[in-house]
Amino acid sequence: MENILAKRFRGYYPVIIDIETSGLNSQTDAILEIAAIFPAMDEQGYLYSAQTIHFNVQPFEGANMDPKALEFTGIDPFNPLRGAIDEKEVLTEIFKLVRKHQKINDCNRSILVAHNAAFDQGFINKASERCNFKRIPFHPFVCFDTASMAGLMLGQTVLAKACEQANIDYNNEEAHSALYDTQVTADLFFYMVNKLKALGGWPV
Repeated sequence: MENILAKRFRGYYPVIIDIETSGLNSQTDAILEIAAIFPAMDEQGYLYSAQTIHFNVQPFEGANMDPKALEFTGIDPFNPLRGAIDEKEVLTEIFKLVRKHQKINDCNRSILVAHNAAFDQGFINKASERCNFKRIPFHPFVCFDTASMAGLMLGQTVLAKACEQANIDYNNEEAHSALYDTQVTADLFFYMVNKLKALGGWPV
């Protein structure tokens, strides 16, 4: 029997991700935090969270540190209490889990889900290149952007406003942490996909 989740996304397994960085340029700036949520789908065809992971990441050697970006996120990249891990080790662990959940759900490949997803995808692709990964589990350029999805379904593209429209709690005090932003982005993605299902937009 074909797995429902695999059927829903044409064999792609969606992984919700958020990163915090030392700037806006994926070529020169570092990933400082990354979190990922791995979904599952119940027998009725509704998504829910199955596993969450989060890492603080050591900046790669020579990375640019934009003071404005660091002030915005509140991250001190060199604070030893962060327990930061080398980016290659972090990506290795994430990709291992992506492939595990991909296999569990009978999917052929994974697809990145994020709010303004091209930003996160660009940083992950560049870090993967820097770490000499020959192949990563994500599609190299296709992604699910919850900002675009929310614009169509909720009339809002800003994460906080889209969450408000969907009656999802959003706390500005906790925002701009990779773990928190991933959680609310996942809640928003699940809300929209599940809403379409409830409205009959995707029959099983």
